[in-house]
This record gives sequence, structure tokens and C-alpha cells, in this order.
Amino acid sequence: MSSPSNSRFERNRLPNLWEVLSRTTRAPVDLYSFYIYMRDTQRAVDYLDFWLDVSQHMSLCRHYVRGLRRSVLVDTPEMGSKRSSAVLRDEQAMQQSQYHNDFFRDRDDSVAGPSTYERKTTNDQRLSAFLRENGTRHSPTNSRGSNQESPNEHTPGSEAPPRPSFMTGSASNSPANDSSQSPGTSVARADIRASAEKILYTYLLAGSEREIILPVGILDDITTAIERDGRDDPEVFDAAKDYVFQAMERDAFPGFLRQKALGNIVHPSMLLRLIIGLVTLFAALWTAFILIFLDYSRKTRCWLILPFTVGIYFLVSHQYMLDPILALLGFSEYTIMDFQRVKEPFVRRLLNKRAVMCLGVIFLVTAALCLIFILVPGKRL
Repeated sequence: MSSPSNSRFERNRLPNLWEVLSRTTRAPVDLYSFYIYMRDTQRAVDYLDFWLDVSQHMSLCRHYVRGLRRSVLVDTPEMGSKRSSAVLRDEQAMQQSQYHNDFFRDRDDSVAGPSTYERKTTNDQRLSAFLRENGTRHSPTNSRGSNQESPNEHTPGSEAPPRPSFMTGSASNSPANDSSQSPGTSVARADIRASAEKILYTYLLAGSEREIILPVGILDDITTAIERDGRDDPEVFDAAKDYVFQAMERDAFPGFLRQKALGNIVHPSMLLRLIIGLVTLFAALWTAFILIFLDYSRKTRCWLILPFTVGIYFLVSHQYMLDPILALLGFSEYTIMDFQRVKEPFVRRLLNKRAVMCLGVIFLVTAALCLIFILVPGKRL
């Protein structure tokens, strides 16, 4: 999915982690590549999934507030209540700030966590405050059925069973008879509550299905906020999201850039190239000594160029994590023997420069070995 920022300006540098997570980069440094790297190389894809699920929870909250604002305007167009006006202002502020967030994202590389990029803005704070204020109801005075007995009430102790739609963003599958369904919106407050609880029960509680390691203080704060206080607003996960972001930025992202921006082959392919290179180089050296000690002519020994070139090529590819020919053709390896075209312009230029350098190294080493074993006088034993 392309971002508007890609059409406005082109990076003349490597992307940062926030740009990868916000889907403003292209192959081979896109979010899909980072997901594969976290899964296959770091073996820590649960941290990235936690980040993505919390981001999806934030999106779900925004859709809920947007739909609630629309339902209020449809149901009570003549009232112009302060609540509907406030929600409308928040929605407009979020839309207006999106351009500025995209514009300045490429110009601020000193920020360590995602909060400065995404969460610590006035409109997002208003969104969380709105959800906290309406934790057990959604504007009952401005909704249908407000004269009934708390149809939208959701007590903190109750658990709404998660539905398949609430993490995928396709909340249109919500049942029509859901008591917390707002008029004119496909996202119910129960969806938000279920989303927060699923994140808690999937990633954070001890012994959970995909438990991630976080500081005890952060885990206790989140558990208390969701289970005891009944909160489900996005700010609940801020500390955990910042911690996971900084952990990925420190421990995983530099290796990802080395593999995908400075190289174009994956670790299984590197191991295979190492084996082929060593075997081929050994065969070339063995053949060279045989030709020398059997006193073959220098013209015959010129055929040593082929095995020496193949062996050095694969060894240099392993050493630099780069296949020069693939790089010059504009391809990068996602998984072993699965190649995709390089679409990030700066990465393409960087790979081309490194490919030319690798070809130079291959040429020099191969030429030196060939000259030694071709020009040395032969002697039949």
C-alpha cells in the first residue's frame, strides 16, 4: 500500500523503523520484508505482531469515534450538542494533522520511540480521553434507545467474546442485534473492548499464547487498567508499545537493514553459497595442481578461470551478503529462491554500488589465482 508521502518526496537515505512500520517504504525494506526477517531470522515475530495489533486497536478506536460522530449528526442534526461538536473537531484535527505527520516524518530522525511520531498529539489524547469518559456508554443522550435501561453498558468485569473481524479491520460482520451497535457505524464499543482484551490475553499475561517479555511495571499497569478500571482506550498500551518499538529498533532493525539494504540474499542462501563456493574452490585448486604436476600447457590451464570464478563469486556473495548480478538486475531475495524487484530508489542505488565493488573484488582475486596457477612452470612427477 503506497503512502502519500512517497509521492511528495523521495528519501535520500535509509528508512527508519517508524517509516517501515507505517508502510511508507517499498521493497526490499517494506513491512512485509521486516515481518519475514522478524519471523525467520530474529525468531521474535510476536513483538511485531503485538505492535501491529495495538496499531489496529488504535485504528478501530478512530473508526468507532468517526462512526459515533456520524450517528450523532444523523440522529440529532438540530441539537448541535457539545459532544458531537467536540468529536467532529477531533476528527477534523486528525485528518488535518495527517499531512503534517507524513511531511515531518522524513525530517526527524532523532526520535527514539513511536509516541512522538504517533500518540502524543492533541487529537489522539482527545480520542483516548473521549473513550475513557465513555467507558461504559457511548453518548446515550444522543443515541437511539437512550430512554431504555443502559443498552450499551459494558461492565469492566464482563468479557465480550472476540469476533474474527475486530483485528482485521472488517468490522462490518458485527451482528445486527448487538446491543452496543451505534446507528450508522459498523464498529461497536464491544469491538474495542474485545480488541483490548485479546491483546492482553494473547501477548501480555503470564503463560499466554504468544507472551512477550516486558517490564513487570508495564504489565501490571496494563492489566490493572483493563481488568480493574475497565479501560480500553489506546493510551493503555502506550508504554508497552514504546518499549517494543525501542527493542525492535535496537536489537532487530540494524540487522534488517544490513540484510535488506546492504545485501540481497537471505541466510539459508548465504549458507548454500558458502558450501558451493568452498567445494568449487577446492575442486579448482585440486585441478590446478594436477595440471601443473602433469605438465599440461598454459593454454590448457586457462580453463581454470571457470572454476576459480565460480568459487570466488559464491564466497564473495556469502561474505558481503550480496549477489552482484541479482543486484544489478534489480532483484532481492525475500525467502530462499523467492526474488522480488527492488523498488526503494535509494536502496537500489546502494545495492548497485556494492554490486560493482563486489564484482571488482571477484575479478581481482580470480585474476590473481589464475595468474599464479597458469604462469607457474609445469613439472611432471
